[in-house]
Amino acid sequence: MKKIFIIAIILTFFIENTIQGQIIDKSWKKIINNKEDAWFASSEAKEIAENVLLYQRNIGGWPKNIQMHQPISKEKKAKLIQLKKSNKDVTTDNGATCQEMLFLSKVNKFQKNEKYKKAFLKGFDYLLEAQFDNGGWPQFYPLKKGYYSHITYNDDSMVHILNVLKNIKEKNNYFSIQPSDEVIKKVEIAFNKGIDCILKTQYKQNGVLTAWCAQHNRKTLEPAKARAYELPSLSGAESANIVLLLMRIENPSKEIIKAVNSAMYWFEKTKINGLREDRLYNNKGQVISKKMVSDTNAPPIWARFMELDDNTPFFCDRDGIKKATLAEIGEERRNGYAWYKTAPQEVLDKYPLWRKKHIKKIKPKDSFNVVVAKDGSGDYYSIQEAINNSKSFPYERITIFIKNGVYNEKVKVHKWNPHISLIGESKENTIITYNDYFDKINLGRNSTFYTQTLLAEADNTILKNLTIENTAGEVGQAIALTVNSNQVAIINCKLLGNQDTLYTSGNGKQYYKDCYIEGTTDFIFGNATVFFSNCQIHSKKGSYITAASTKENTAFGYVFKNCNITADENVTKVYLGRPWRIHAKTVFLYCKLGKHILPEGWHNWSKKEAEKTSFYAEYKNTGNGFNPDKRVKWSHQLEASTAKQFTLKNVLGEHKNSSKKEWYEIL
Repeated sequence: MKKIFIIAIILTFFIENTIQGQIIDKSWKKIINNKEDAWFASSEAKEIAENVLLYQRNIGGWPKNIQMHQPISKEKKAKLIQLKKSNKDVTTDNGATCQEMLFLSKVNKFQKNEKYKKAFLKGFDYLLEAQFDNGGWPQFYPLKKGYYSHITYNDDSMVHILNVLKNIKEKNNYFSIQPSDEVIKKVEIAFNKGIDCILKTQYKQNGVLTAWCAQHNRKTLEPAKARAYELPSLSGAESANIVLLLMRIENPSKEIIKAVNSAMYWFEKTKINGLREDRLYNNKGQVISKKMVSDTNAPPIWARFMELDDNTPFFCDRDGIKKATLAEIGEERRNGYAWYKTAPQEVLDKYPLWRKKHIKKIKPKDSFNVVVAKDGSGDYYSIQEAINNSKSFPYERITIFIKNGVYNEKVKVHKWNPHISLIGESKENTIITYNDYFDKINLGRNSTFYTQTLLAEADNTILKNLTIENTAGEVGQAIALTVNSNQVAIINCKLLGNQDTLYTSGNGKQYYKDCYIEGTTDFIFGNATVFFSNCQIHSKKGSYITAASTKENTAFGYVFKNCNITADENVTKVYLGRPWRIHAKTVFLYCKLGKHILPEGWHNWSKKEAEKTSFYAEYKNTGNGFNPDKRVKWSHQLEASTAKQFTLKNVLGEHKNSSKKEWYEIL
């Protein structure tokens, strides 16, 4: 019997400590947010609620970083009772006060108690009292000297407060405790002032609204410094949750819509692709090593701190000196601080539905001249939206002007949309980008042809002053631009990618003028007749520039005239071209060839018959890469009489024997 009794004691001890251990092992925040509703009706929840009441100060708020679910000794209880009169360390930082109010509300829902209600409402009064006249909230109230008195978005402090106010004023039963109607009127005023403060503190960069700093000076509203390593900067993390709050507002004003649109544009512009954070943990789960590594498949991330003038990420140690990379930061700060965040991705994911709900489609005043703008100032937000709403088979040209911005979308100019011009505000800053590649598409052997960022299938398309890029990296075939139509002009554009950057498809004629085209392998390929004039063709790797697949009996394939053929500094072995199909035709005239061009110039792609059927030629090229005497024997150095055939009119013209204007002369 004695033995059974001992076993029972041991089991009881084990069970009690296991239950207690399960609670203690969890963080206070997780207990509040992750526990099932029924748990808040338990005696455990009631015991913890008593702790929460003990930690609350008479002013109504709570201190931060307290694991309130852990047991409190008699001695500590006595000290906490004494501390109630003190206002020291009362804050909304790190979720403090707001999360304790939420916990008491959840317990009160199942275990009604006047003490919980009184404490909740006292916390509520504290939040209202702490608000500045300008609508912001400090990190600590009563105010502490230094950065603590700034308007504080850091760690979502102000967003937490506004979410509490929003749920109260909407009477949506999120909280089981509701203040009086008189107080709710005050709540509405406080909430609106808070939103107004958010709108006023959104930072303007060169006159354009962007995002927010973690702290703003309560008098000037300008970005402000906090700790030594928290310099004035734009913040990816805090800005994300501010925007999510704005997106939850029903019937948003024009100012709110503009703020959200502008922040969306900024998030798109500042996201970092191809970078992954690797962490090493010790046996206690603490980070002991953190480093950034390249990874083309990594999801987008955003830097915690970005320069106010140009969004460049920077890092700081406790010495307050800016560094360019995380690796330059000492271990203590490097491993103990969140330098990169993924929070803006939630904004990007939710934005399309929000936009559809809140931004009404307005018919453009002039359907032949429309504007696309990421900040909402145009007729359309996305390029594809503008194309999809354009007239089919119009009798006159439709011009879609695209304001500066990063447009992360796959764009298609449909066959029924001929005579469309996509005109960017500037080549450097009007960027159309996507990151599809062969293995990602995974549709079999022809997956390459689905990877393009922009696809032009309509005749008489004009693309001008644009950057079109595929950011997939060196992961195989990944097209930036596919043109599969006739009489298409690409003017003053940058085409960026790696393998297969530009696919010139179809039986039509294409004109590329004043363009920059870069890539690694076969980065200009296809079977169209194409004239490249005054373009820079840049190799990022030792490989092949062109892979023409000119159809048999076609007069001209690729013609490069007055182009500059360049490469990265470490690239030394590049071929001008190789035949994707055996009747390939490629000619370089009056071009400057860099030293990276191999003396033999051309490659047969292990197709011996192509040496007889293809046509590879040059005329009066210059530069260290021009070695006519060392070229493969089956290529050609043209005579003047033959070279004069390769004029723009002869290659692309439709009216060769008349003075009628050609299609490319009206660009």
